[in-house]
Amino acid sequence: MIQLPRFNSLRQIRRAGRPRLTIAEMYCGPGGIALGAALSTIKYQGKQYSYRHSWATDYDRDTCSTYSLNILKDQSDSRVLCADIRTLNLGSLPSVDGFLYGFPCNDFSNVGETRGLEGKFGPLYRYGVEYIRQANPLFLFAENVSGLSGANSGAAFKQILSELAHAGDYGYTLTTHLFKFEDYGIPQARHRYIIIGFRRDLGLKFEVPRPSFVTRTCKEAIEHPPIPTSAKNHELTKQSQIVIDRLRHIGPGENAWTAQLPKNLRLNVQGAQLSQIYKRLDPKRPSYTVTGSGGGGTHVYHWSEPRALTNRERARLQTFPDDFEFVGSKESVRKQIGMAVPPAAAKVILTAILKTFAGVPYTSVTPSNGFLND
Repeated sequence: MIQLPRFNSLRQIRRAGRPRLTIAEMYCGPGGIALGAALSTIKYQGKQYSYRHSWATDYDRDTCSTYSLNILKDQSDSRVLCADIRTLNLGSLPSVDGFLYGFPCNDFSNVGETRGLEGKFGPLYRYGVEYIRQANPLFLFAENVSGLSGANSGAAFKQILSELAHAGDYGYTLTTHLFKFEDYGIPQARHRYIIIGFRRDLGLKFEVPRPSFVTRTCKEAIEHPPIPTSAKNHELTKQSQIVIDRLRHIGPGENAWTAQLPKNLRLNVQGAQLSQIYKRLDPKRPSYTVTGSGGGGTHVYHWSEPRALTNRERARLQTFPDDFEFVGSKESVRKQIGMAVPPAAAKVILTAILKTFAGVPYTSVTPSNGFLND
């Protein structure tokens, strides 16, 4: 891989005529954060600040193909390494100005066993810490699910924050915030922890950008403008008759437990009654959280038509543009969309990072986890 030019100090960035910060991603997914970065540009005092991709990693073949097709199509000096992170030589990866990673959330999610650092995926965050230790990027961006704070009775979160804060030759000044993306105009109730760290020698600290509090409903996102008939990933799922009959008895915002279902259409499930099972969208509200996996009844259901959403409709709720093409089978695409960070949400945060580097003031709010900030 080509080592792209990088900055060594804040002075260098502010003295450059057209600062382009190089960035890299670990566990990149299909490109939600990356697209947010590509859309993040600011102009200040006659200069334009932006990002330039260097490299990315993921283990899933379809995901890597989606990322390459959409994010790196015009960047011949950038590439995706499609491999298990445990097999890569981290020391061979080029150094960059900004390191981004949404480390695997499987063991931190509230849906599942929540094994945290004791699970199969929980410890994988350490590969990001190791890269930071070696490369000393100017900033880091880490993302994970809201359940992160409760894993291992809170010990996992504190350990991860401590390791990030003390990584590398300089350490990092961290800001940790639980973002509620629907407050930022995302048509979906999606809550994620975002950790932003600036290298201590820069003397910078990230301020959480104030939400717009503009509500965008799922109906607006899916119908305005209409999805073109030529759009990729827009195939309908063939629903069985019993699912169609069940959905006809479920109103907008209701699920299989709250709706008045005839006895023959009720679910024979013992134990937990998950609220998203056969849950229809409420057209007057943002969508509930779009997920990437789950069996029957978890595919997100239209508010009036007796069917699951298409992948393109799910992508709309995640703020991917219609020309962003996902590679793979329908289930593979569903997984990619559900695991992604909404590009419009990533743009808000990554634009704020550019403003911090440029010295541009903006309206901010108090981080939701101030006691965890270093």
